[in-house]
This record gives sequence, structure tokens and C-alpha cells, in this order.
Amino acid sequence: MFSSDGRSGNSRLHVPEPTSSIFSANQRRIVGSAVTIAAFLGSIVLIILAFIAVGRFLGYFSNVLWPLAVAAVFALMLHPLVDTLSRQLKLRQLPAVVVLYIAFVLLMVGALVAVLPPLIQQLIDFVEFLPTFWENVVTYTTAHYPGWIEIAQRHLANPTIRGVIDGLATESKALFAGTIPTLRVAFGGVFDLAGFLAQLAIIPVYLFFFLLMRGEPTAELSRHLPFLSPGLRDDLMFLIREFISIIESFFRGQLLIGLFMGVLFAIGFSLIGLKFGLFIGLVLGLLNIVPFLGSIVGIAVTVPLAFFQPGGGWQLIGLVILVTVIVQAIEGWVLTPKIMGHQTGLHPLAIIVAVFFWGTAFGGILGMLLAVPLTAFFVTAWRLAKLKYFRPIV
Repeated sequence: MFSSDGRSGNSRLHVPEPTSSIFSANQRRIVGSAVTIAAFLGSIVLIILAFIAVGRFLGYFSNVLWPLAVAAVFALMLHPLVDTLSRQLKLRQLPAVVVLYIAFVLLMVGALVAVLPPLIQQLIDFVEFLPTFWENVVTYTTAHYPGWIEIAQRHLANPTIRGVIDGLATESKALFAGTIPTLRVAFGGVFDLAGFLAQLAIIPVYLFFFLLMRGEPTAELSRHLPFLSPGLRDDLMFLIREFISIIESFFRGQLLIGLFMGVLFAIGFSLIGLKFGLFIGLVLGLLNIVPFLGSIVGIAVTVPLAFFQPGGGWQLIGLVILVTVIVQAIEGWVLTPKIMGHQTGLHPLAIIVAVFFWGTAFGGILGMLLAVPLTAFFVTAWRLAKLKYFRPIV
């Protein structure tokens, strides 16, 4: 006999019961979230360790790397000029590079003859003025804010603070007391200066050979990456070319902007009567190669100088701030849009954060110089990865 479902009445189908899981559904979700968070934190730790390793590598080999980097950046900026000379004058690569070098040397000699003597004189005057500046600060503070002097004297009377200061003074005297350490420090400084000058002198040699190279710098690079899949190799080559393009456009633009800002600062400070206006203005323009650095340093230096210099005061401070605002407005509304455009696409706040982040990651000025190109590169890499490798969750 068969039952109504078509199966034999004496036979029964054995349906295996579901095995019980160790974790419930909620527990599995919790474990999965914990594993995801752990993997995310582990990735962050690995990234931080990679930054530390790269920073230490750059710091250890900085004496070798920075002349190469400077020469490479200048080569990227000057290659179009060399190509133009080759086409216009119908020259080969070597004569075009030689002509460019001769023109650059003549230009630099002319600029140095015109600017260097007053610049050196203002630098010497600035160094000589520092004791007078400090004396003016102390005199003004004593006359107008005697309470601050009393607070400082009261704290200096504290035995603990006095002991710390005396200890620092004793250690300083002991450090410079011996003849051998002093000679070691002196000769170390001489050797460091000689090494720096040697590294500076090798930059034109590197630049000369970089300029002799023809074609795109990455033209042959893809042949050395056969172990990558074609799609990944194309993406990597795109990112490398994009990074080189960002480096080239950024430094070419920042050098021009820094030059214009230095000239504007020097003219403005000299016209309003700020002491050492030529020297300070050109230095601030040079510092503006790192975004916002020249402006921050400029306010910190020029405002106290305008107040405490002979004949200075609140009116001169107002003029200094006015010059700074005008130059920054010209830079923000005219120079940067015309020279740089919107190639980086970074918000000013992001640029400030990037300068401090990369300066910390790479240990100083090198990271600050590369802050904007590196940040723009990672933004580009993230956009590419999001477009090609990360699918949106529906």
C-alpha cells in the first residue's frame, strides 16, 4: 500500500536533522565584525609602519637622494624648454642643453650682481640688529607690562625652577668646556658644510645627464613589469605618469609663484619702511614653495620687527599686515589660478593638514615639499581604485 503522498506505507524517508552551529547568527555577525575591524586596524598599523620605514630610509640616505630628486624635478621642468630650443634652433640634444646652461648661468650672474650686494648687506645688518631688537623688547615689556616681569622673577625665585635652569647652564658650560669636543664640533660643522656644498655642486651634473635623456621617463618601465597582469600594469603606469605630471606641474608652478611673491613682498616691505624688507621679502617668497609656510613665518617675523624697530609701532604693523593681505590676495586670485590652475584639486585646509602630516611622516622639510604632490597622487589613486576595483554595495 502506498500512502497518499505516493510513498510506501511501511517505508519512511530519513531526513537528516540540521546540525547545530557553534555560534548563533548574531554571534557570527559579531565575530565577522570583530575580524573586519581587526583586519582594518592591522592594515592601518602596516601603513603606519611603512611610512616610518620609508621616512627612516629617506632620512638615512637623504644626502644621496635629495640631490637626485632636485635634479630630477628640474629636469622635468626644463625638458620642454630643451625640446623647444632643439626645434627652434635646429640643434641636437647636447648643444641645446649646453645653450640652456649658458643662458641660465648668464641670467643667474646678472641677477646676483643686481641683487646680491644689497641682500648680503641687509643680512649682515639683520644679524647685527638682533641684540638691539631684544633690548627693545625687554625695555618695552618692563615699561608697559611690569607684572609679567614680576611673574617671571617670582618663578625664577622658585628653587626647583632655578635648579633646572642652573643645571642646564652647567651642562651647557660642560659641553663647551673641553678642547676636544669643541674641535670635534667645529670640524664636524666644517665637514657637514663641505658635504652640503659637494651635494649642491653635483646637482648640475645630475641635471645635465637627465636633460640628455630623450623621450618620456616611463617609456621603458612597463617592459620591466612582466609579472603583473596587463590591466594592473596599465593602472600602475597610469598612476606613475600621473604622479610625475603632478610633481612637474606643482614645482614649476610653486617656483614661479614663490618668485613673484618674493618680489612683491620685497617691494611692499621696502616701500612701507620695514627694516630688511628686501631680505625678508625674498626669503618669504622662497619659503612659499611650501604652501602657506612663507605666510606663517612672515607674520611671525615681520609683525614683531615692525613694532620694535626704530620708528615702528602699530601703524607700521597695520601696513605690514596690509602688504601681506594684498600679496596673499594676488597669489590666491591671480597667480595660483593663472599658473597652477586647479590641477591638485585640494582644499586649502587639506593642503595645510597634508603639509604637517607628510612633514611628520618623512621627518622635516622633504615631506613638507612633497606634501601636495603626494596627497594629490593618493587622491588620484583612490579615485582610480574606487572606479575600477571597488563595486558599490546595492
